[in-house]
Amino acid sequence: MTNWRAVGTGFLVMVLVSLVGFVVPVLGHLVAGLAGGFVAGYLADDGLLGGAWHGLLAGGLAGFLLALAIGLFGLALGPVGALVGGGLAFVVALATVFFALDSAVAGLVGGALG
Repeated sequence: MTNWRAVGTGFLVMVLVSLVGFVVPVLGHLVAGLAGGFVAGYLADDGLLGGAWHGLLAGGLAGFLLALAIGLFGLALGPVGALVGGGLAFVVALATVFFALDSAVAGLVGGALG
């Protein structure tokens, strides 16, 4: 069963660390995904696969919310903006799966230690 408190905490860690990531653009955001996934996997205390699942959900939640924000911003711009925003939101949502993989690996490690 999914521990949503662990996923939410991992997501919040990602957000906080990614704010620092603006100082060191690429490395900071990579560390944010790793830190959030690790925290989600560790707090879930559900073994290796459970940790990976919770890390993946925490990373996926961050990407999903970003895609949703881009889509809503595009809708606010009118018909052309909705097309562009919707297309961009789709690409971001698709890329979320790949970006969440580092969070899943970190969650696997956190689950092993938790």
